[in-house]
Parts: sequence; C-alpha cells; structure tokens
Amino acid sequence: MSASIETEARSADLIRRAEGLFPGGVNSPVRAFRSVGRPPLFLERGRGPHVWDADGNRYICYIGSWGPAILGHADPTTIEALHRTLDNGLALGATNPLEIELGEAIRAAMPSMERLRFTSSGTEAVMSALRLARAATGRDLILKFAGGYHGHADHLLVEAGSGIATHAIPGSAGVPASVAGLTIVVPYNDPEAVEAAFRAHPARIAAVIVEPVAANVGVIAPAPGFLELLRSATAADGALLVFDEVITGFRVGRGGAQARFGVTPDLTTLGKIIGGGMPIGAYGGRADLMALVAPSGPVYQAGTLSGHPLSMAAGITTLAALTADRYEALETTAATLERGLVDAARTAERPIAIARVGSLLTVFFLERPPLNAAEALAADRAAFGTFFGAMLDGGVLLPPSPFEAWFVSMAHGPEEIAETIAAATTALGR
Repeated sequence: MSASIETEARSADLIRRAEGLFPGGVNSPVRAFRSVGRPPLFLERGRGPHVWDADGNRYICYIGSWGPAILGHADPTTIEALHRTLDNGLALGATNPLEIELGEAIRAAMPSMERLRFTSSGTEAVMSALRLARAATGRDLILKFAGGYHGHADHLLVEAGSGIATHAIPGSAGVPASVAGLTIVVPYNDPEAVEAAFRAHPARIAAVIVEPVAANVGVIAPAPGFLELLRSATAADGALLVFDEVITGFRVGRGGAQARFGVTPDLTTLGKIIGGGMPIGAYGGRADLMALVAPSGPVYQAGTLSGHPLSMAAGITTLAALTADRYEALETTAATLERGLVDAARTAERPIAIARVGSLLTVFFLERPPLNAAEALAADRAAFGTFFGAMLDGGVLLPPSPFEAWFVSMAHGPEEIAETIAAATTALGR
C-alpha cells in the first residue's frame, strides 16, 4: 500500500470513529468543515505558523486555535512554563499564586478591570458578567447585536454569529421562548436602533453587551462614534456597558479594543489569549460591581477548575511576550497580508472586500466591507467554499467559515505571507 493511500485510509478511519462518538463527528460545530464542503481535518501538531494534519500535510495556519496562538503554535517559552508548572501537579483545590500574577498582569493592561474573576471558558465569563449586571441594576433585559456571538448560554443564542451564522441557524432548539424574550437584538453599527431600544424599554435594560470589534460574523469594525454612543446611552439610562473582548482582548492591542478605541466599559469579558491556548475565561470591571460577586456579595458564581495553574502559567508567559515592538511588527505583517490579498484579487479580477482590525482579518466575497451582520451574511458563501478549498490545496489553512476571522500571529514571517498571497492569487483566479 502506498504512503498516500495509507494516510487517506487513516483520515477515513478517524472520521468514521469520530462520527460514531460525537454529534456530527466533532466537539464544536465549526470543526465539521461542512460549510466549506470539505471533510474535517484532524490536526496533530503545530509549530510557529504551521500545523500538520493526521496525514502529514503541512499548512500555513490562520485558525490559530481560534485566537490564542498569537505567538504561534507551541511557543517554546510557553511550553517550558507549562512543563515547570506541571511538575508541581495539576489543580490543587485552593488558590495558586499564579492566579494573582496573571490577574495583576491583566489589570495592568486593562485598568478598567479593577477586580476580576477567572472562569474556565469565555461562555462562563459572559454568563457571569450578565448575571452580575442584572443583580447590580435590578433589571432583566439584555441588549445585544445581531451576529454577535457571546457563547452558548440560552439567552444569548438569539441571532448569534460564529457557528450559528455558518450553519444559518437563527437560534437553537431547547431555548425557551421566555428566556429568549429577555434579549433585545438590534443591528450592529446602528445608533438609531440602540436609541430606539432604550426609548422602548426605559429603565428596563440591565446591560448592553457588544463585541467592540465584531469578529464572529466576519470582522466588522465599529463605525466612528458607535462605541461612544453605547457608552453615553447606557450611562444615561442606568444600564451597564459590557465589552466582550474574548477575541479582541490582547489581540487588537495590549489594552484590547477598549484601549484602541478609547471607550471604557463597566464590565469586560476575556478569554483566548490570556490562557495562551489553555482553557480560560475571565470577567471583571469596576470594584463596586465586582464586590457583588460571592463570597463578597450575593451574586453566586464558582468553578472547580477556574484559575487552573496550567492556564495561569501559559497566560503569564504569553502576556509577558506581548511587547509594544512585537505588536507593531504584527500590525505590519497583517497590513502586508491585506495589501497582498487586495493585489491578488485585482490580478484575478475578482471583487472581494477585506476587513481588518489589527491582526484580525476577513475576506468577504462582497463589493465592500459590511457594516453589520445582515450585510455580512449576504456574502457569496459558495465562492468562499471554493476559495477555501483552493487555499487548502495550496497549503494554507483558513478558518472553515466565511464568517470567522483569520488570526495572524507573530510567528507569521515574510515567507509565510508571500506563500499565502501566492496561494490566494491562484485560488482567486479560479
């Protein structure tokens, strides 16, 4: 049997076994690759800007573990920190000094998080932040934006992005109408809709939650003045402003989107990068609000593995590496990739729109970058599927959805960017 047949047989066997174990053969829907018409990949290892699948194929990776791999895969310093920490055991059932070290590093970069609490996922962080907002205000309603994905809590799976957008599911089975009814949904980048919602529900909205840069329906930057409008509208009504920076935190800059755009929220949720690739989440904000969280106050939230030593160690090492000069170099790399993709589309005479904020980037098969989820969802999905397949065949792994961000890392160098642009020129030419 030839090597290629052997590897193909291995992939087929893995798919068969996975489908017999997991719903759809995966443990998170986007991994099924169904929206791009390809069988799922089984990735075995990564190093720097590359990953290798179970058949030994190497790809330039722009999934980046869906954001955390800002230093590249298997960053040696992070791996070394994990080994040191592992020698001391796993979760020990009490507070570990590393929790304090990472918490202080986060607060130093994001002063709005005067107090914070670690969780094991971004979904948990958002659930907890909104529970806190409801307790602090004595109100029930939450305002979110169409296409915004804030985890899979029941009341937030209403016109959500990420996998929901990919699979064209408007919500989710199993979510009671009474729960969904507590969430108000308006278009992103629409100040008039926000103001109308507050007029329609005066003194009833507990919080506005927003991805300050929409990144789960493709990358959509906030229109000038939009985040400022959210800040003033919530303050005027007595509601809280919650920034979901699970993706943007430490990705679009050391201080996150709130520093990049100069708007300070009441509460912030984090994930991804602060764990360096290990499972993690965090929420925090003003000290008076966080004082309501148990055991200081009446808002209960707990997690047996919150503040896990391995997540803390990876996060500490990752944040320490995110210096100003490295962010500047990352911005340059992402800008070079953007320009190259524009040139590739021009050469191929294929109209595309590229949206980029920092090292987050999306190629939309549209005439211009979208301003909201409705415009993003009008993109040509079939064209993206063809493009994705051609890029994969050319050795470049993109997020397997037209509604996810590409994650450029600090490990992507000139060679990888040039190879990506060359692959895109060929792919767009099809």
